[in-house]
Amino acid sequence: MIDWGVPMAVGAGLLYFYAARSASPSRVYKTFALIDPPHGALLWTASLIGWLLVPAIIGGFAGHVIATRISSAKSISTETLFRQRKLGQRIRPPGLIDDLRRYFHGPVAQQYFVDMWVRVAHRNDWDRAQDHWEVFIRDMVSTQQYAHLDRHECLRQAQGTARLALAVTARVGQCIVCERRR
Repeated sequence: MIDWGVPMAVGAGLLYFYAARSASPSRVYKTFALIDPPHGALLWTASLIGWLLVPAIIGGFAGHVIATRISSAKSISTETLFRQRKLGQRIRPPGLIDDLRRYFHGPVAQQYFVDMWVRVAHRNDWDRAQDHWEVFIRDMVSTQQYAHLDRHECLRQAQGTARLALAVTARVGQCIVCERRR
């Protein structure tokens, strides 16, 4: 933007200013936006710049959105990608995200987490708490930190880390997913 965008905007602005002195500003705009045909050298230049600049801006924006989306995706190294799994890892079905209702009768740490997450952060709305738990786990598993792990180990570590992270915010009555959805 700074390297190319500012000089291009200054050049287009100067061209518009000088072309507007020879024709009306609305005519220059319509020529620049390729609505009307150009008449005169400055309007031909404005038309050519509009013909080149508008697709470049749209393409640059689309390219930026796509590049940002791709860079945030989970990347897996080729060493990990082509590593052969053991027989036990291939036979075992994929893991499921824990149901928070099981935590209610689990160890003290799980009971504490459910108490904070469901009762405090979600005001006893079990369905919403479960939904937000699954959204958070899904997003956490899709990060690069867990890319090198087996799918079962990835899920286990993500849930353990999520319990620690979410308990801190839940203690003060906040849910990260609720905040992001506002």
